[in-house]
Amino acid sequence: MSEQLRHLKALRVGVSVLFFALIALVFLDFGNLIPPAFTRGLLYLQFIPSLLQFLHGATLGLAGWVVVLGLTVLFGRIYCSTVCPLGTFQDIIGFAARKRRKGRGFRFIRPDRFWRYFIAAITALLLITGSGLLLNLLDPFSASGRIFSDLIRPAAIVANNLVAAAMEQFGFYAVPRRQWAVLTPVAVGVAVATLMIVGWLAATRGRLYCNTVCPVGTLLGLVSRISWLRIGIDAETCTGCRRCERVCKAGCIDLENMAVDSSRCVGCCNCLAACPGGAVHFENAWRRVPAAQPDQGRRDFLVHSGVSILGLAGLTETNATVLQSRPTIVPEAVKGPVSPPGSVSIERFTSICTACHLCVSVCPSRVLSPSLLEYGPSSIMQPRLNFRAAHCNYECTLCTQVCPTGALLPQAKEEKKLTQLGVARFIKENCVVFTDNTSCGACSEHCPTKAVRMVPYTNPQNKPLVIPEVDPDYCVGCGGCEHACPTKPFKAICVDGNPVHKLAKKPEPQKIELKVDDKEDFPF
Repeated sequence: MSEQLRHLKALRVGVSVLFFALIALVFLDFGNLIPPAFTRGLLYLQFIPSLLQFLHGATLGLAGWVVVLGLTVLFGRIYCSTVCPLGTFQDIIGFAARKRRKGRGFRFIRPDRFWRYFIAAITALLLITGSGLLLNLLDPFSASGRIFSDLIRPAAIVANNLVAAAMEQFGFYAVPRRQWAVLTPVAVGVAVATLMIVGWLAATRGRLYCNTVCPVGTLLGLVSRISWLRIGIDAETCTGCRRCERVCKAGCIDLENMAVDSSRCVGCCNCLAACPGGAVHFENAWRRVPAAQPDQGRRDFLVHSGVSILGLAGLTETNATVLQSRPTIVPEAVKGPVSPPGSVSIERFTSICTACHLCVSVCPSRVLSPSLLEYGPSSIMQPRLNFRAAHCNYECTLCTQVCPTGALLPQAKEEKKLTQLGVARFIKENCVVFTDNTSCGACSEHCPTKAVRMVPYTNPQNKPLVIPEVDPDYCVGCGGCEHACPTKPFKAICVDGNPVHKLAKKPEPQKIELKVDDKEDFPF
């Protein structure tokens, strides 16, 4: 049996690497080749996204978090060692660090219960007051998602495009160029800070982040205190070699008392593989005397969240052609941010989104950008539509298909085409037709519903000009007009977000009349 138990480590490593690689692939899928159904299935067991989706959907099909709790009751915190991408990331960093230190291992660390439960209590308090900011800063899936989306993906796009450019010099076009990522400085800064802090803790203290900072780790640690199978130590068989202690990344093996802190054990099975005499084994804890009551000050808390992290809206200006003779002077003064398709309302969206940025990664037009204060201070880093960077593709519903928390509900294309995210507003004083008496019409050309149309414009020079006019009933708030408008620094047309998404009128098909002279030899 001891030989069989040693193979559990290899199995655990294989499962964790598989989950990590597939999640990384979802965030780095340049061509959007992965079906949304596969993404939803893969992320089913991610605890915080699944819990939030369940709380707002209340169906068994969304209850991946219940499965995680059930597995924790049976086998302890195997979620932390297999399914959690941030946990696997810490293992990779820790493994590399130990190799560099020539195998110097870990040691038993007395639990820091004060900080562990203090952080959990503050997180719960903020949630009760309506702010999910701290939870989303600390949620392991969202943190790893931001690392993939804001750091690794842009670097991968740069590498891809450099390879593509080099191959094109020799006449090979097998590697297509990809659209450059819209970098938002604060979002990148937060991702770098998370990477450095979690990486440093993993390299020096193993899974300290999971057992002191992470709210999911704290909750699952409390549940694992009643788990069925736990790691135990046979005092009569143990030789005191301390191999198990040196490989315990959680620092939870206390050989002085021959005990294992089950609330901190992440189920990595390293100790089972390292013990030469089989003294480390699984115990059926339900046959023993019930464990003592939790220490004073511990309380279970309900994980329910909103989200964010510090982010700055992208400021990339994509229109290179400027028609105006002088800078515009009337600020757009947008009346509200535009939340993504499928969010239903800003209030609902900000209460569920965890700022994992998966929607940002899959967005083909790169219009989704992390917010700063557009949604309010408690919702920083949640995605918004940034029309300075791009516009929302009329036919695209990818973001609604992959959201793991249910903050974005799935939408069919026809439904999305009639969902009014916001309404365009024309600012005549900024338009080059008004300021320069010259033709433009870029906004109307890029409007998929023709809510922005050109009407005759009476001007002092009596030129045959037309100027934009907005019919709000047909506008869906896609931002095509705002993105295409060439005026700087202020646009002549902008989109005011709807606090609650509305239903737009279906565009009327336009009849095209062709005058054909049938007397010509070739009337076509």
